[in-house]
Amino acid sequence: TTSANGAVDPVISTDPPYYDNIGYADLSDFFYVWLRRSLGKAYPDIFSTLLVPKSQELVATPSRFDGSKQKAQTFFEKGLGQAFGRMREKANFNYPITIYYAYKQTESEGVGESLDSVASTGWETMLEGLLTSNFQITGTWPMRTELTNKIARKLNMLASSVVLVCRPRSAEAPPATRQEFVRALRRELPDALSVMMAENVAPVDLAQATIGPGMAIYSRYSKVVEADGSPMRVRTALQIINQSLDEHLSEAEGDVDPHTRFALTWFEQRGMQDGPYGEAESVATARNVAVRGVQEAGILEARAGKVRLLPREKLAGDWDPATDDRLTDWEIVQHLIRALHTEGET
Repeated sequence: TTSANGAVDPVISTDPPYYDNIGYADLSDFFYVWLRRSLGKAYPDIFSTLLVPKSQELVATPSRFDGSKQKAQTFFEKGLGQAFGRMREKANFNYPITIYYAYKQTESEGVGESLDSVASTGWETMLEGLLTSNFQITGTWPMRTELTNKIARKLNMLASSVVLVCRPRSAEAPPATRQEFVRALRRELPDALSVMMAENVAPVDLAQATIGPGMAIYSRYSKVVEADGSPMRVRTALQIINQSLDEHLSEAEGDVDPHTRFALTWFEQRGMQDGPYGEAESVATARNVAVRGVQEAGILEARAGKVRLLPREKLAGDWDPATDDRLTDWEIVQHLIRALHTEGET
């Protein structure tokens, strides 16, 4: 909350509003009108309005600000900053503050003259408020908390929640240059990714999960300074983190065959779900292969304009690598996993 006093020294674990993604007050109107009719006389103070009050709800909804996205963003930033500020005032720092976030980055934007990476106004604003309140991210816990059905995909939710573990940043935290920040990312991010993968973070969520360890590096400094002396924006830091992730994954994929590189990229984006044929063509072209070729390699199925990786249970039971004329690392690994699961280690 941005205003309530509450208890002194509470332990705080919160799931903040997701920028403009969900308008809970609007959704509440559906139930409110019926509750008001049945309980209005019993609780007149609670049901004193015709519909749910919305002016103080912490969401960036332009329609509440005469259609102005900028005013909506300013309102959200100010309110979230106040909320994080109150958390810092009231929290019991014998325990960390944990913040859940399960919304995907979706916006592309160039950085400098060459980098085209993904960030998100929602993520940027949430992190900006957190860091402005002098919090430091000290850990990241991926947790499988979300739905995996069509509703979750339509709402742009992750398969995992990213739980950011925060503590107050030391007043003696040093500044860093952009180059020092990038070097620290390249040095520390691979180990953090290994932990994420070992914890079975869904590959489609890896970019979001990587925000935690990446921003932990960014937030350990009092500020990160650009070449012209200006402080680095959180959005720029997010894009650099995503670029470092891409570089690391590209290096890791460098020793495998092109069809497997396609499968890895597709799995990172779609998992084992269907995707548009045109999107698959774009991924295949970037990996210097053709969708038909990947299909003929026995690891992909395409029909009715949709493409998906061939499920492990549909792989040929009599497959023989010695006679396969288009052998791929992906297929070998899938057969090994299936053999392990169905026939055991021996």
